Amino acid sequence: MRERLQTLLELTKFRIAVLATLSTAAGYILRAERVDAGLLPVLAGTALLGAGSLALNQVQEHHTDALMERTRNRPIPSGRMSVMEAFWVSLGLLFMGLMMLWGFAGALPLVLGVVCVVWYNGIYTYLKKWTPFAVIPGSVIGAIPPVIGWTAAGGHLTNPAIIALAMFFFVWQVPHFWLLLRKYGKDYEQARLSSLTQIFSEEQLTRLTFVWIVAAAVTCLSLPVFGAVYSNLAAAGLLGCAVWLVWRASGLLSAEADERSFRRTFVSINVYALLVMIIVSADRLVKTG
Repeated sequence: MRERLQTLLELTKFRIAVLATLSTAAGYILRAERVDAGLLPVLAGTALLGAGSLALNQVQEHHTDALMERTRNRPIPSGRMSVMEAFWVSLGLLFMGLMMLWGFAGALPLVLGVVCVVWYNGIYTYLKKWTPFAVIPGSVIGAIPPVIGWTAAGGHLTNPAIIALAMFFFVWQVPHFWLLLRKYGKDYEQARLSSLTQIFSEEQLTRLTFVWIVAAAVTCLSLPVFGAVYSNLAAAGLLGCAVWLVWRASGLLSAEADERSFRRTFVSINVYALLVMIIVSADRLVKTG
């Protein structure tokens, strides 16, 4: 049973699904300005939808996964789960997620959930075979979960606060992926996938990634401007996080930069996103507390 559970967690990329769920919570709290019982089914629906979409992606890419060192031990290439079994698991999760959003969140969050799945499994999964810049349009996927939370709490799509938060997650996702690419680019080439490592040298790719990290920091600073946080303390916290991230990432430009520098920056950019979500959520909860 323990091995089976571990296989399911690997198939659904549980940690990635959790991050999407946390950003959904931030969007919900941003609009509702409280934590209530309505949040739980929205989080459950988003988590199930994310897990199903990620599992379906592994079904779609199991031949490619078998060619890469990083992914060849995933459930399908390793033989721990058949393609059809993984397919039905993914469909079951997607169905439960969509029904959860429809029943507890409403039509608009449901539509956004469908858009997210179609964009990831129907567009991005195939686009990355054709262009090394697929992650840029693909980052729309990271922008949708907070909007699901926002609309589930009754918010409108045109509100500047949620647009700013969604834009932050859109920009943040690009350097997050490119930091991984720095380590696994050769794997992508081996699997005959388009990769920026085929176009840019390591030094050029590092500079490009740093520029996007700075862009993520600048986008974070737009949150107070567009009303995503109210207090000066929260704005100062976001400024501190942005400065900290750029300082941590600046080590990539050093002549002494090595794999540990990239690992530290990758951890830092993930911690950064978590801190931004905490600050935005806490600011709204304290305001109404």
